[in-house]
Amino acid sequence: MQEDIFKRYSRQIFIDEIGLEGQRKIMSSKVLVIGAGGLGSPVIQYLAAAGVGTLGIADFDHVELHNLNRQIIHDENRVGELKVKSAETFVKNLNHQVKVISIEQKIDASNASKILSQYDIVVDGSDNFTTRYLVNDTCVELKKTLVYGSILGFSGQVAVFNHKGSKNLRDLFPEPPFDEDAPDCDSLGVLGALPGMIGSMMTLQTLKIIADLPVNLNQLTLIDTLNWRFQTLEF
Repeated sequence: MQEDIFKRYSRQIFIDEIGLEGQRKIMSSKVLVIGAGGLGSPVIQYLAAAGVGTLGIADFDHVELHNLNRQIIHDENRVGELKVKSAETFVKNLNHQVKVISIEQKIDASNASKILSQYDIVVDGSDNFTTRYLVNDTCVELKKTLVYGSILGFSGQVAVFNHKGSKNLRDLFPEPPFDEDAPDCDSLGVLGALPGMIGSMMTLQTLKIIADLPVNLNQLTLIDTLNWRFQTLEF
C-alpha cells in the first residue's frame, strides 16, 4: 500500500514541507466543500487529486449547459443531473481512494451544525450571502477552520477564517448586503478561468492547513485579473 501511495503522490511527497507525514495527514483529513459549481469544481478536483481521505460535497442544484464554461468537473453528458452526483462520478474516476459523501441538501439553519460538525475543514464555494454568513457563523460556533473565496467578472477574493482563533467573515464584513444590492454571476457573469484560479488558491490554502504549514491569517487577498493586480488587506 505504501508503495502505491508513493507512486501516486510522489510529486507531493518530494516536497520537503509535505513528505510522507504530510501526505498521511492529507489522506486522513475530512474536508467539506459547499457548492459543486464554479469555485467548488476546481476545489473538488484538486482535493481529490491530492488524496484527501474524505470529501464531503454539498449542493442541491442540477447541472445546466451554461455551467460548463467554468464548472469543469461536469460535462455535456451530465446536464440535468444533480451536481453532487456528477461530482461524485468525477472524483471516483479520478481517484478511487477518496471517500465521497454526497450531500443533496441546501445548507440552512436546520442542518448546518449537523453537517459541518463531521469535517475538519470547511471550504465555502457558495454563491450567495445567506449561505456564506450561515456557514461562517456555524464554523465559529463549532470552532471549524473556514476557507473562503468569492468571484465576479474578472475579480476574486480568498481568505482563511476562524483558524486557530483567527478572525472570521463578520470581523471583515459585519453584515451581508441587502439582496437587491448583491451582484451575482447569473446577472453579471464570470470568465471561466477565474474560478479555476481562485478555487486553486483556496485548495492550496486547504492543503497547507491540513499539512500544518503556515497560512496568512486575518488577511483578505484581492485578485483583479483584468488589470492583473493582487492586493492583500489586513483586518
